[in-house]
Amino acid sequence: MASQLPTSETVARYEVNNSIYASGYTSAGLGAPPGDNVAVVTCMDARLDTYRSLGLDLGKAHVIRNAGGVITNDVIRSLALSQLELGTTEVLVIHHTKCGLAGLDEGAVLDRIAAKAGQRPSWRIHAFADVVEDTRQSVEVLRSNPFLLHTDRIVGYVHNVDTGKIEAI
Repeated sequence: MASQLPTSETVARYEVNNSIYASGYTSAGLGAPPGDNVAVVTCMDARLDTYRSLGLDLGKAHVIRNAGGVITNDVIRSLALSQLELGTTEVLVIHHTKCGLAGLDEGAVLDRIAAKAGQRPSWRIHAFADVVEDTRQSVEVLRSNPFLLHTDRIVGYVHNVDTGKIEAI
């Protein structure tokens, strides 16, 4: 499948990298259910390497990422399907130090988006002041959600971006 639009040098490099990756691809037999029956909700921050941080191999866990690792309706949808259809029974919520949402002025960001887009988004940014408290709240939101089948093994962690260590919350 060829690209329809010209690509940047970065994207072109990614395409070459994918060709190299695909030439040695050995994971065609993996099934969709994760081997460890675990789902991880974490931030999209480029400093987080969830697979290496937790020692995960491909096919071992579902990893759901968004800005801030926020528990949105889409995250709940993904977790509900992960549990009901694909057998996960545990959830790790991993937030991190020095997150871009920490201390962010949510109103100002929404105003900037509205100024550029011509309308204010209907969604929230979910800025927070304290990463530990935000992680606790995220875990509680999941534990109390009626759409999740397995709420007894939901745990929270804060990943320290300076040391790579996770701390249980």
